[in-house]
Amino acid sequence: MSAKTINRRTMLKGFGSISIGLPLLEEMIQPAVAAAKDDVPIRAFNIFFGLGIPAPLQAEGFDDVLEPLKPLAEKLLIMRNVNQIRCDESGINAHYDGAAGAFTASAPDGEARAGGASIEQLVRQAHYPAGQPTGVVPTLVGGTFFRRSRVGRYVHSYNKDGTVAATIQEKPRDLFARVFGSVALASGNKDARRRALKQSVLDSVIDDFHFYTGANSPLGAKSKSRIADHLDRIREYEQRAFALAADPQAPKRPLRSKIPHGGASDPGGQGIDITLEQLTTEWRLMADLYALSIQMDRVRFGSLTFLAAGERIRLKGEYEYDGKHRWSFDDAQQHNASGDQGCSHEWWHKFNENKKNEALRAHAHMKMREVAYFLHQLNDKDSLEVNDRTIMENSMITISTESGDGRHNDVKRELSGVFHAITGANGRFKTGQIMDVGAEGIDVYNTMLGAMGVKDQLGPDDRDKQTIDRIRA
Repeated sequence: MSAKTINRRTMLKGFGSISIGLPLLEEMIQPAVAAAKDDVPIRAFNIFFGLGIPAPLQAEGFDDVLEPLKPLAEKLLIMRNVNQIRCDESGINAHYDGAAGAFTASAPDGEARAGGASIEQLVRQAHYPAGQPTGVVPTLVGGTFFRRSRVGRYVHSYNKDGTVAATIQEKPRDLFARVFGSVALASGNKDARRRALKQSVLDSVIDDFHFYTGANSPLGAKSKSRIADHLDRIREYEQRAFALAADPQAPKRPLRSKIPHGGASDPGGQGIDITLEQLTTEWRLMADLYALSIQMDRVRFGSLTFLAAGERIRLKGEYEYDGKHRWSFDDAQQHNASGDQGCSHEWWHKFNENKKNEALRAHAHMKMREVAYFLHQLNDKDSLEVNDRTIMENSMITISTESGDGRHNDVKRELSGVFHAITGANGRFKTGQIMDVGAEGIDVYNTMLGAMGVKDQLGPDDRDKQTIDRIRA
């Protein structure tokens, strides 16, 4: 194979009228001594899960609810004893306050605004003040959630003025369209409409595909094969997101998501019935598409939500982990109640550190399994970058939640001990351990921002800030 290298960014820009991204090819890898730090883009994402993990359960480490994170332990810094009490707003429960404070360390500002910027948006503005490269979505917000009374329950990307940084995409096909473009449907002409329905985002790159995999391609056999596999993978996700037919020449019209959305997903706050299979099928497709968007360098900043703050679902189904049966979800039956009183969030309100809390543990364990599922998508061979680290390792991915307790009888306890975890951000943070930081969230976040080279800080200018140096590598 020729020793000539191909700049990945240049190739991405020229590959199709819609940049669908490329896997890392051998021809794109420059010698280590010549590889520039800028070859790895700055990225930051917030991952939120609802209801939290009670602090006493966090103290068990990977022995129970945190078990699904254990395979990724060397690439995570898990931070316990983080205090978000400053986010408390009198008269509003900590489901909302804690969720609005996640990634902002600020109390909410009304029902549709946060108290200030989220950390990943400050990183974006610091490193891309003139905007990101062409073809990159400015901010991608997605999630699978069913509690909608306040925006802060489910959106976790905010501008400096507290407004949402982007509209949340809650259906896989909408997230796909947001990242890769959508097919315009002709309203009148049946023939034009039929032709439009047969289109795919891959149609825009078919000529480039033939060139880069053909006889005149500058690529070697291995790279040609990787491109072919890569485009097959895009087709697979496209078919899953849009329920396309197996025949790539005749995709069916996109079908709607099979789970409730909008008002139907939160009927008067009374909760909905949903099976574990329905929940995880929708979430995993969303997670797959979000991860694919990052791998293709279509997205560098944003947030992803798995279940909202104060989530109200009545979950049912058999839960297995690592080939073993762990729990039979049947919230309404196990609570012996209907409506909101039969929902999973009641396990958090009933939490008692002197009891087994089996149902709560099963729910929290399942949430960690699904968070880990997303992280694994950014930690595989398709996510390896020029510095021999994965996208997960190179990005600042912050994981957090709303509460460190779940009961509404003590605000200080409920907003203390809030679970946090962070990836290494290309060697900036001290991964591979569980740390009791014993600090305010605002100081943890500002330390993270400083490590990312961000001059802007959260909170008032006259506040006596504390730097949490022990979390930095």
